[in-house]
Amino acid sequence: MSQAIRYAVFTKPWKTMPLPELAAHIADLGFTGVEFPIRPEFQVEPENVTEGLPEAARIFADHGVTIESIAGPTDEMTIAACAEVGVPIIRICLPIGPEGYLATEARYQREFAELAPVLAEYGVAVGIQNHCNNQVGSCLGVMRLIADYPPEQFCMVWDAAHNVLAGEIPEQAIDICWSHLRMVNLKSPWWMRANGFESARAEWRLMWTTGRQGIAPWPRVVEQLKAREWSGPVCLTAEYSDHDAVDRAVADDIAYARELFEG
Repeated sequence: MSQAIRYAVFTKPWKTMPLPELAAHIADLGFTGVEFPIRPEFQVEPENVTEGLPEAARIFADHGVTIESIAGPTDEMTIAACAEVGVPIIRICLPIGPEGYLATEARYQREFAELAPVLAEYGVAVGIQNHCNNQVGSCLGVMRLIADYPPEQFCMVWDAAHNVLAGEIPEQAIDICWSHLRMVNLKSPWWMRANGFESARAEWRLMWTTGRQGIAPWPRVVEQLKAREWSGPVCLTAEYSDHDAVDRAVADDIAYARELFEG
């Protein structure tokens, strides 16, 4: 089963790196896939996705790297570009608007109903990632929105770090979203005391670190995935509070992930 795992990395930290250099760098780090941002000021911007995404896919392929997903808009132009080059998933998160949680949820339900036929036409899925703070953060919350759709249209991109922040243990979370799970994100946070003990009340800062050092229980996550014969992709999101340590940290994270899956 471990040979079927496809290791991808989110290329957000290297937004200024030219595409040929980026593709070579990703391959040198040991990854066979990427999640590629389609965002302003990145290598491919939303208005250039029709021409830019196929070119990016070709350059990555020249280095043995596949675009497993993009992080970008869900308009028809982007969906069509993904379909053209075989990118299966557009990953998004779901912020909660000022109207409140339930009203926002109802809005997303209306938007997804309109989007579903377009996704079905092109054969591309929108992947919903659980996220912390004022966003849909749990598998339960995501599945309330997508359970009635096939995972080929709306799927789960389960993030182990944001899951621990939401308070769902991995054994329950994976069970909840398994029917729609198509990508797993591995990263890990920790909470740092931001003021002294002499302060009137504690203040805490959310920090991001490697899988070996954070509070997301990667061994338990991998144990559950192996028990269910998960076959990838696994995306390392390369998010670290020490931005200067990205290359070293993500190299350690892929080594740790391989240890867990292959050990």
